[in-house]
Amino acid sequence: MSVRLARLLSVALIGACFVTAPAFAKSHPKAKARASAPASGPTLIWRGDVATANGVVNDVAAAWEKSGRGHIELQPFNTASGIDAVANGTADLAGSARAGDGSAQNTNLTFTPVAWDALVIITQSSNPVSNLTLKQVHDIYYGKIHNWSEVGGNNAPIDVYAVASPGDGVEFSLRSLLFGRGNQPVAAPRLYVNTRKLEEGIALNPNGLGVTTLAGISGNGKLKAIPVNGKRATVANVADGSYPLFIPLYLVTNPSSPKAASAQAFVDFVQTEPGKAVLRRHAVLPYQDGSALTAMDSSRRSRILAEVGARASHVTPVSAPGATYAARAAVAPTSPDTIAARTALEARRAEAADTARLNRISGSVSDVTVSGVAHANGSATTVSRNGSKDFGKVTADASQTATTYKVTKGDTLSSIAKRHAVEVAKLREWNHLKNDQLKLGQVLRVSKR
Repeated sequence: MSVRLARLLSVALIGACFVTAPAFAKSHPKAKARASAPASGPTLIWRGDVATANGVVNDVAAAWEKSGRGHIELQPFNTASGIDAVANGTADLAGSARAGDGSAQNTNLTFTPVAWDALVIITQSSNPVSNLTLKQVHDIYYGKIHNWSEVGGNNAPIDVYAVASPGDGVEFSLRSLLFGRGNQPVAAPRLYVNTRKLEEGIALNPNGLGVTTLAGISGNGKLKAIPVNGKRATVANVADGSYPLFIPLYLVTNPSSPKAASAQAFVDFVQTEPGKAVLRRHAVLPYQDGSALTAMDSSRRSRILAEVGARASHVTPVSAPGATYAARAAVAPTSPDTIAARTALEARRAEAADTARLNRISGSVSDVTVSGVAHANGSATTVSRNGSKDFGKVTADASQTATTYKVTKGDTLSSIAKRHAVEVAKLREWNHLKNDQLKLGQVLRVSKR
């Protein structure tokens, strides 16, 4: 290429840049406006869960910047990352869908409730299930309900999705309500980094189920929030407390941060009338508008636990069936911990399959030996007498359990498993089933032997 031709091309390219630059600016007015917006205040970094980002921070931050108070850099990810960042000084504000957990780290931070949102149990919009009771939601997460047909849906497995982080605000809050403890393990083998990714996964799976917030799915036609106890998740039903799964959303600050005063000023701005107006546009209730919810919170929690048959506890939680193995397998399927968890799970299942179940038992016994309990049916509860080993006046009625079962009209794999006190996975294994589809008259093996 000649020197003259190279110079001509350079001039042409420079001229093109001058021509296209004004056109680009006209087609991106928001970018131009943001660049020219006053920034008299400091830049604050916000990090936290997607739920708080969607419901509280995004547009409030824009209003804050428009007022000339400074700039908010948004880094939505999840609750744990936000709280960690505020604690170690790499962020000035965090968003959380749960209160502090009492840990040493959380104790040094300030959790300010700024809004009320609804926890929503979601599935793909094509799923026909139109209602779940609190007890059904509890049993799905605990691993007692496996199939949509058990809650009025199609004969298909329920694929439970959850956020992997144990400190995630949405997951922690749901488990606190249903189990009385936020760190309760659940039977959810499909794990995601945050609720945004969880929502995307469920949108692709008509059998998927998970929890997120009302603000998080507002306007998303691919997902639907399943009513709970006959109540839809709406701002009105949250405001009057009739929808049972409502939670506060928090902004978290560090009093020892160099920007503590500016961060607190943003928290205060959220609670002004302009800030609350923004919240109302995002399907959340300003915290001050829900004073009645604060008053009823304790009784509401007790009522939910009573309904699902759980109680609040501060001891180490009892794992849901398969929860430990499922969680480990999803993250590191070949690790020694995962293999150990699988071995423990298989041992528990084998023990449960070989354990006798007796019914109509009363009184106590002494000097009794049992030579065999295979295929026994029923249940038993024993109570010691004044700490002694003796029990007397026992009557027991045990019948041999059938080893096969013939499928009749209305049967599902889950209902057959429940009737014979075995797990659905075992029925699939014993009968070489690839899915939950059954045929009328089909003979199934329902016992290990």
